[in-house]
Amino acid sequence: AELLARPVSAEDRARTRLHLLDWVGCAVAGSREADVARVAALAAMEGSGPCRIVGGGRVGPQAAALANGPAGAILEMDDVDRRALLHPGPVVMPAALALAEHLGAADGEALLDAIVRGYEAMIRIGRAAGPSHYRFFHPTGTLGGFGAAAAGASLMALDGERTAWALGLAGQQGAGLWRARHEPGSVKALHDGRAAANGVASALLARDGFRGPLKVLEGEQGLFPAMAPDADPEAVLAPAHGWLIHEVSFKPHAACRHAHPAIDAALALRARIDGLPDAIRIETYRDSVLFCDKPAPTTVPEAKFSLQHGVAVALIHGDAGLERFEPAALTDPEIAALRARVSVAVADDLTAAYPARFGARLIATAGGVDHRIEALDALGDPENPLSPEAVRDKARALMAWGGMSPDAAGALIAAVEGLGLTTTVADLSAALPGSGA
Repeated sequence: AELLARPVSAEDRARTRLHLLDWVGCAVAGSREADVARVAALAAMEGSGPCRIVGGGRVGPQAAALANGPAGAILEMDDVDRRALLHPGPVVMPAALALAEHLGAADGEALLDAIVRGYEAMIRIGRAAGPSHYRFFHPTGTLGGFGAAAAGASLMALDGERTAWALGLAGQQGAGLWRARHEPGSVKALHDGRAAANGVASALLARDGFRGPLKVLEGEQGLFPAMAPDADPEAVLAPAHGWLIHEVSFKPHAACRHAHPAIDAALALRARIDGLPDAIRIETYRDSVLFCDKPAPTTVPEAKFSLQHGVAVALIHGDAGLERFEPAALTDPEIAALRARVSVAVADDLTAAYPARFGARLIATAGGVDHRIEALDALGDPENPLSPEAVRDKARALMAWGGMSPDAAGALIAAVEGLGLTTTVADLSAALPGSGA
């Protein structure tokens, strides 16, 4: 709680506006997905309130957070912290926005500061949890509530004790098993909504005096002993050198982050050769192979988690945007033929560098000549950043995918980019697409 109370600078807020814009674009595009609409319908059953469901009506804060979490995550374009192996945006943003609307907060700076603190809590605890947690649990779901609760505590200016209670309550309620990725459906995205709603409830309860367990992480039968046996509890309190939101990565491609470096390498290969290669070998780190070795995807989610498909569409079309993972792309004969020429292998050196670096290399044979391409840092990582203009272009494209007109998208972008400067929380809320006032 003391670490989270540090001041937030104008530079920190500028970075946060980029992440907010990125989330808004993802949520607008994702709001049109059928499973997101199903969660939104569930949220609407809770009755009306002041908080916007993106693309829908207005409900209470927990319901809005529940609905908007999946919207920002379902298209697999949400931001990511490599070392924590989690996605802070689609948990912290929905919770912070819903609580700001619920509280009637006008100050855009207060919302931005809350997001910074939410990212910090979620990432610190995620990094401390260690790789054993990631074997069975989806950290965005299990640990996201900490970020949402921290954002809520910041918005309500809770003191240190009540902030700690909010974090303790959030840790008691986190959930998200990796079983979600083994069967069809959108459960992985639902984890984000549940984590966001968990954090909203935790912050509100703590504000009103509901105590949370203070040793929820390291104490006997706490989260780390139960779910993260190689956790490093002291890492939660590592010395602060600025806010961790500056180390969070943006995702330019509509695929699992583990597939991004291979897609980057494929795009570099495309610029080097004429035509398509006769054979391609992808070498990458172990988790990338574990999550994304899917040579013949049959559903959109499988395609987004397929190294073979991502590399094939990048080589054929020169991008890995949303339409490249739609059903028509899965059955395209040219894409299927190229996928069949792709093999995948674990590289020990890239595994050793992970998760500090997400890397891949391609060895491709074209016209009897072998070409070797390495992408050791995925595009969008701090070492290989997306420009603010590229983040804006991504958001604009996502808003168009979500059905917004150019004028409406421009107004929403302006509301985000002016937040805390020329626009308020109410301006942002009003610019979001939806029904009702």
